[in-house]
Amino acid sequence: MQNYQKLSRALLSASLAFALFLPFVMPPQAVAAQIQQETAASTAYHQGVLQHTTYGMVSGLRSEGILSWQGLPYAKPPVRELRWKAPQKPDAWSGVFSAVKTGNIGIQGTKDAIKGSEDCLNLNIFRPDSTVTNLPILFYIHGGNNQTGTSEELAPQKLAINTNSIVITLNYRLGLLGFNSLPALKTGNPLEDSGNYTLLDFSQALDWIKENAAFFGGNPQNITISGFSAGGRDVMAMLTSPIFKGKYQKAISFSGGMTMSDPQDSSKIIAKALSFLVVEDGIVPSEEEGYHWLLQDNADVRNYLYGLSADRLATTFGNARIRMSGFPHLYKDGTVLPKQGFDGTSYNEVPVIMLTGSNEFSAFTVSDPYFKLAPKNHTLLSDSQTHKELVFSIKYGSKFYGLFNAEESAVKMIENYHAPIYTCMIKWGNNKSIVGNEMAELVGATHGIFLPFLTDEPISPRSTYPQAFDNNGARELTKKFQSYIANFLWTGNPNGKGLTNWNAWKSAKKGPSQLIFDANKDNAEIFMSYDRTSYDEILQEIEADQTLLPEEKTILIKNILNGRWFSKQFDQHFHNESLWIK
Repeated sequence: MQNYQKLSRALLSASLAFALFLPFVMPPQAVAAQIQQETAASTAYHQGVLQHTTYGMVSGLRSEGILSWQGLPYAKPPVRELRWKAPQKPDAWSGVFSAVKTGNIGIQGTKDAIKGSEDCLNLNIFRPDSTVTNLPILFYIHGGNNQTGTSEELAPQKLAINTNSIVITLNYRLGLLGFNSLPALKTGNPLEDSGNYTLLDFSQALDWIKENAAFFGGNPQNITISGFSAGGRDVMAMLTSPIFKGKYQKAISFSGGMTMSDPQDSSKIIAKALSFLVVEDGIVPSEEEGYHWLLQDNADVRNYLYGLSADRLATTFGNARIRMSGFPHLYKDGTVLPKQGFDGTSYNEVPVIMLTGSNEFSAFTVSDPYFKLAPKNHTLLSDSQTHKELVFSIKYGSKFYGLFNAEESAVKMIENYHAPIYTCMIKWGNNKSIVGNEMAELVGATHGIFLPFLTDEPISPRSTYPQAFDNNGARELTKKFQSYIANFLWTGNPNGKGLTNWNAWKSAKKGPSQLIFDANKDNAEIFMSYDRTSYDEILQEIEADQTLLPEEKTILIKNILNGRWFSKQFDQHFHNESLWIK
């Protein structure tokens, strides 16, 4: 490693020294071009773990056909005076940066403890161990409601090999450190005043990638942004954001959908959530006074917020359970995100894929407090009443969530979006004869079902039900799903030889809609659907459902299906809008 570094520097020095004599035999323009060419040659990608960046040399790992560099800082640590500020470019380093382990994750409250760090702006790069250059880049944002999660959510090793691409995952600011619209934090900088610090992290990370992609054999003009769950919603928001224009060429939203919140309404929720800390610290005697104090725009409030430990901020909001009122974020500030939210007509128009599963709400149903005793008592499947309530909640929650993740967004975008829109639904996981009764009933094609097919790794639910994936049908589905994704990363069109044609959307009212991914035990079953649905159709189906008594349905409507990302029209219909913000 040291020998390579010395040799690289020696060659560059020799080239520059030789250039001193060039003016005597070459015109100035040719001299400049020669120096640039020699410098580029010494820093270009070459197969191996030691590579250049604009900030210094880095050394990574080689393992099972993959080269990786992990924990690379894409910005300065957002701590102390840089908390709630736009991310700054990282400092250069001397020597060789050891990029052999993952960096800090964003600080977050878990069930039992605090984990992570405020110093968390880092990314991981994975590419095939080959000499190939100009590879497409997949930029992946993890899920977790923008409150929790890590860059390790995605296992990129086989994905990078199977798609012949560079996969980049990142950590970023979470919770109130990533989204905070309190007035006292405004600096006069429109980007910082947006309160959307997490989105600014993504923007800086993309700038870093574009600046350094070629050093790792990547094409800086072929970047696909992608994300799962909250990451998918972030991707959808980035499609509307003027600060991301030209920073990527394609987008994939895995179980994302369109959500934004009003910054003023959000600041009230934040102030209410923090008011107990103000009382705890003796600033004011009551939470009501603390609430009003926190909404002031003055130095005292600002200094107090900057003085709070990251640990205390990380635990302020609990698990929001896919409810914006539980943790408001993605603010319609007018600079980073448009004031009209998704109701505008302007997008960063790039080819986009939107994916959903047919049982998106299963995990949220099973883990809901309403059913909290059922898993312990083993009554989810054995008790007839509990089972009926479970089936009702999963069925209609998944119908709404699936509509929200893909079709609803396509319908809203299609008239003003002039790049291809592709949507798909994974239905694999519901056939009891393949996956077993428990997985089919409690999991099915759940939130995140795409992950084991995308990565070919034992990620949940594959890690929990490995036998369900141990058949030729699941293996063929994995191979073909990855082929669609690989084609899209390379060209912006998912179609290719041997694949069922995946049609882009043509109209909000009729025509091809979703590509369906399913499989039997022996073969993948992939076909293009022309079916459409709507909130009104699902609401009518709920009204007509007689599997539960009316009062039993009302309890589930008011306690489980309410206030979710997908529930706005649902809550309006059932007069249950208390958990909504604008």
